[in-house]
Amino acid sequence: MQKGFFARQAVRGALFLAATTLSYASIAQTGSPDFPKPEGALADSLAALSSAWNTSGLAFTTATFAEAPASGYGQYTPRATPAFAADEPLTVYAEPVGYGFSSSEDGYSYSLQASYRLLNTTGQVLASQDGFADFSGTTRSAKRELPTSLSFQFSGLPVGDYTLETTFNDKIGGKSGTISLPFSISAGQ
Repeated sequence: MQKGFFARQAVRGALFLAATTLSYASIAQTGSPDFPKPEGALADSLAALSSAWNTSGLAFTTATFAEAPASGYGQYTPRATPAFAADEPLTVYAEPVGYGFSSSEDGYSYSLQASYRLLNTTGQVLASQDGFADFSGTTRSAKRELPTSLSFQFSGLPVGDYTLETTFNDKIGGKSGTISLPFSISAGQ
């Protein structure tokens, strides 16, 4: 008696699975995903954001020295002071906005390249490098939250004040923006 019961249950389960599979297959062939889409003021504000983004220059919502490289967008610890020991690495966190996108069937691509200049108090360039870091990718949606972390190691800087200029070049939109972060090298840090 138990064998018959389990056999009937197995047949019912197989029929249910087949019906469910056919039902989902027919939906996948004929229907579109159904989910709520932004309407009204939210839809208007998203359109306004896209328009403002496209007409803006390359700018930054934040740019600061950080304790360590960021683990994601907004996931960083700001450095309490811009004072460093002579051989201590400098980590810069920045959030660029207004960069361009190119679109294709794969999605939206962005491409930023960073260069830097290390300046003393008289404006003399002590070190520089063009195109030392690239931030690029392709996503299904226009990625507007791009965290950038840059690490610098300057050996042998004497005690004093300096400025680190980092320029981001938007390779798609043709825009650029420069961050200037003053810092000091202190004895006994």
